[in-house]
Amino acid sequence: MKSKSTAKESTTIPPIKPSKLLTDPQRVEMFRYMLQAREFDLAMQRLNRQGRAFGGVYSQTGNEASSVGSAYALGNKDVLFPMHRNIGGHFVFGQDLNTLMLAFLAREGSLMRGTDGTGHYADIGRRIYGNISHLGAMIPVAAGFVLASKMRGETIVSMTYIGDGGSQTGEFHEGVNFASVQKLPLVLIIENNQYAYSSPNSVEFACEKLSDRALGYGCFGETIDGTDIELVYETCVRAVERARKGEGPSLIETNTMRMRGHAEHDDFSYVPKEQLEYWQKRDPIDRYQSFLLSKKILSADDVTAIRTKLIEEIRAAIDYAIELPFPSAEEGFKNIFVD
Repeated sequence: MKSKSTAKESTTIPPIKPSKLLTDPQRVEMFRYMLQAREFDLAMQRLNRQGRAFGGVYSQTGNEASSVGSAYALGNKDVLFPMHRNIGGHFVFGQDLNTLMLAFLAREGSLMRGTDGTGHYADIGRRIYGNISHLGAMIPVAAGFVLASKMRGETIVSMTYIGDGGSQTGEFHEGVNFASVQKLPLVLIIENNQYAYSSPNSVEFACEKLSDRALGYGCFGETIDGTDIELVYETCVRAVERARKGEGPSLIETNTMRMRGHAEHDDFSYVPKEQLEYWQKRDPIDRYQSFLLSKKILSADDVTAIRTKLIEEIRAAIDYAIELPFPSAEEGFKNIFVD
């Protein structure tokens, strides 16, 4: 069964239209974040096969432009509520590799004390608030954060994410409706990566676009190409500006494709080959790399140097983490029971 969103799309790949809001150094920085996210993904896949990665390993391959471009649009006081496929956003917000590796390899000293191997942590100093596996549940929390900020007289924007499947939950509706009624400065990115686990869009929802739901909530909604990072960035900049002006939340649907299974245990055999081929041609990193090379913002040697340095940094972070011990069993009981 084909995804309904790809069935009507053109086979031609539109060129990336340069945003007037970006400088060339910023473009290089965003490209580096996307590459960092991709190489981190590849490293986690290898660690998973080696039995060293704990918990689920959830790839964001295909979602890098959505993750990086959206987070890059936020200001230095805004807050990020990323999901499991938004490691790129973590990097934009200054998260370091050693901290991530300690968490993903469940080592002593990690933000989750070794009790979890994915992204369910908060790093308040970096304005990152951990994802909640009950999908949809982060939306009311992100709304509540900026409600509290608004009551304190602060101007802070929160950004959070949900997938196409998670956008069918009751908490999605409740959170967006509440944020709209209260005119809260919330930007919600719906990463439509075509499948809710193994369920394609065609059995998930009947509306043409998920952003069409914004009309029912009384907020702004827009659907964009989630493989074009400059388009994602510019769209989210406008959403953040609306939020700061008191115009309420925005519902931004980014059309992408999850190019691996739901997690590494999922063989992805339910996805038609032609659908994967369609989206492979729209790989967000390949598209942006071609753009940067064509504009002579980067050379092929520059790209190789960036990738090589990133791989070295990731390997160093892995070496750092695996040399550390696992936490004691007692750590698993902390913050659970009252003494």
